[in-house]
Amino acid sequence: MKLTLHEQLLAATFAGIIAIFSQIIIPLGIVPLSLQTFIVGLTVTLLGRKVGIWSVLIYFLLGAIGLPVFAGGGSGVGYLLGPTGGFLVGFIFASLIIGTIIKYTGYAYFSTIVANLLGFIVALFFGTIWLKFAADMNWTPAISTGFFGFLFPEIIKAIASGWLSVVLIRRLPQRFLSNG
Repeated sequence: MKLTLHEQLLAATFAGIIAIFSQIIIPLGIVPLSLQTFIVGLTVTLLGRKVGIWSVLIYFLLGAIGLPVFAGGGSGVGYLLGPTGGFLVGFIFASLIIGTIIKYTGYAYFSTIVANLLGFIVALFFGTIWLKFAADMNWTPAISTGFFGFLFPEIIKAIASGWLSVVLIRRLPQRFLSNG
């Protein structure tokens, strides 16, 4: 997959934006509520599947090598193997789902919101499974904490990121966005 210089710059810039929004958290116990999911959805919806996924991968790799870009300044492989690591891995798959749905449905409010919601649910799914094993929890508390505890906020974030994406796409000159 070859990216133009413009697309590479967009991917790197939005990886930085994801890192910034990841620092906005509400501590809720083992898994904090953050704006990571919101900005991941917005990034992929704005930039498209190819560049959006690269943005999320760059963000993921920056955190994996030790830069404090994850929620609350977390970083490193140890953080990825901890209770919240599955949510971070889930962002990669969420990006793929969001980008693919939007590629085939376009930029209508309903389709962008549905794409973001489905992507966010996939991230919750990965996060919940990872949480169960990383925190050595039983299934019931893992599902309650990792999935249902975040479902309502994720619905709100999906609506916000889907809606805001369409508004921005209609207002920004297309040369600033990616076609991928």
